[in-house]
Amino acid sequence: MPKASEIKKNAAIEHNGKTYLVKDINKLTPSGRAGASLYRMRLYEVATRAKADESFKADEMINTAEFSKRKVTFSYADGTEYVFMDNEDYTPYSLDKDTIEEELLFIDEATEGLQVLMVDGNPVGIELPASVDLLITETDPSIKGASASARTKPATLSTGLVVQVPEYIASGEKIKINTAEVKFTSRA
Repeated sequence: MPKASEIKKNAAIEHNGKTYLVKDINKLTPSGRAGASLYRMRLYEVATRAKADESFKADEMINTAEFSKRKVTFSYADGTEYVFMDNEDYTPYSLDKDTIEEELLFIDEATEGLQVLMVDGNPVGIELPASVDLLITETDPSIKGASASARTKPATLSTGLVVQVPEYIASGEKIKINTAEVKFTSRA
């Protein structure tokens, strides 16, 4: 059993007799000499998709749930359902828009390295690769002679995500985005 400080985003845990998917983690460090770090987690119950916010002490032990990952490719959107196709046996997995809303900002038809998280044979979420390549649809004109360490400007990507890019990047270019930090890393 891992400690609360060792739990990562998109982990499946068991808490109060229910299985949850960890969607977000915030570390809170109270001031004072005896203050122990707290980990506030945004949880989604696998069965009912209900949200829950729980706080755990850093050294509190947490039960992890058994889950598996399947490599998938984004197939199509049908209303609020997003369908992903298994890369090996072509099984379609449907996920509701509300469940994967944050991940959708990094997913287009060409995104590779996606994995669907399965708990008890049911798809419960999407795990993104470390970085994705996305197309810039709108940004200010590039400035010739701008250096790599110069100022940045906002750029809107094909999925609707807005990130800061260096001034020398232009509309229509493909760039690499770090999915954990939501930051520009390089041209694709």
